[in-house]
Amino acid sequence: MRFLVMVKAEAETDAPEFQPTARELAEMAQFNDRLYREGRVEYVEGLTSSAEGARILFQGEAEPKVVDGPFAETKELIAGFWVLKGDSLEEIVALMKQAPGTEARTGVLEIRPISE
Repeated sequence: MRFLVMVKAEAETDAPEFQPTARELAEMAQFNDRLYREGRVEYVEGLTSSAEGARILFQGEAEPKVVDGPFAETKELIAGFWVLKGDSLEEIVALMKQAPGTEARTGVLEIRPISE
C-alpha cells in the first residue's frame, strides 16, 4: 500500500522568509535517508511558501476564479509531504511518530492511504 503523509503548515513555516535551521535539515535528511534505506519512500518534498502559489476556485461560474497567495488560513496549507510504502495505516502512523522536529514544535501530520 502507498500512503500520503502531509506536513501541515503553520504561520511560521509558511512565511516567505522561513528557513529550517541547519540542525533541523540534518535531522530530516537523516530520517529521510533511513526511510530510503528501508525501501519506504516513493517521493518526498518540501513546498515553498503559499506566497508563491495560487488557488483555482470552481464556483459554478463560466470562468474559474484564480486567487494568488499568500493564503491566510495556514491550517489548510501543506508545507511538505512524503509518499511512503507500508503494509498498514498503523505501521505508517508508528513510523511517522518518529519524525524529527515533532518534539520541539506543535504541528500536524496527516496520513491518508492512496487509492490504488
